Amino acid sequence: MQAYLTLVRRELGACFVSLTGYVVIASVLLLLGFSFTDLLEKLSATPNHVPLTEIFYSTLYFWLILLLTAPVITMRSFAFEKFSGTYETLMTAPVSDLQVVLAKFSGALLFYALTWLPLTGCILVLRYYTNEPTVFDWRSLTSAYLGLLLIGALYMSMGCFASALTRSQILAAMNSFVLGLTLFLLSLRSLVPAPPVDWVAQVFNYLCLSDHMEDFVRGVVDTRHLVFYVTLTAFFLFLTLKAVESRRWK
Repeated sequence: MQAYLTLVRRELGACFVSLTGYVVIASVLLLLGFSFTDLLEKLSATPNHVPLTEIFYSTLYFWLILLLTAPVITMRSFAFEKFSGTYETLMTAPVSDLQVVLAKFSGALLFYALTWLPLTGCILVLRYYTNEPTVFDWRSLTSAYLGLLLIGALYMSMGCFASALTRSQILAAMNSFVLGLTLFLLSLRSLVPAPPVDWVAQVFNYLCLSDHMEDFVRGVVDTRHLVFYVTLTAFFLFLTLKAVESRRWK
């Protein structure tokens, strides 16, 4: 356990030491600012009684933050280690492959979670100036952050898998982006033709990310959505572990 925590601190510290981490934070803040401005325009145009988290989730900025930041955060996880020559040193240290994979995933996920904290500040500012108690709902905000964490865990696991396949950070980011974009496009039913078989249609409906996030932003936590995200995250972490272990076969 001590080795795992040490590796997590190492990964999280690397995000704040490198320029890439601050670029990600600045990009998220910029997109959150745009989304906050868009949110104010919608609220001033027409009265709305739905939670603010639901309005923010319906904007394009939410998906842009997810699709663009996940590849950048995870691209250096394994690819940079291989490129810099520290990969073999790390893998020959007294730590297991599973600890390395989980530590890199945990470090990326923690950094991802930290980048979303300014969203709470935006909601608090709106709550202060509108003096409307329904603006800040702890239940919907907590469940929304849980949904953000779960969908972020899925995208971080895909990014770690893409990074474990190559020594190029650019290729790792591109592969991660393609994986994330593919899963996002499968959620857009308007772009996916209706399958002729019922069970195929059910699979596409189950893979719809927007459906799984809707309950979270409304303040509802459904175990079906938890199982969906946890299962897919575990699947990609398993693939990452096998990609790391493949060095023994070469």
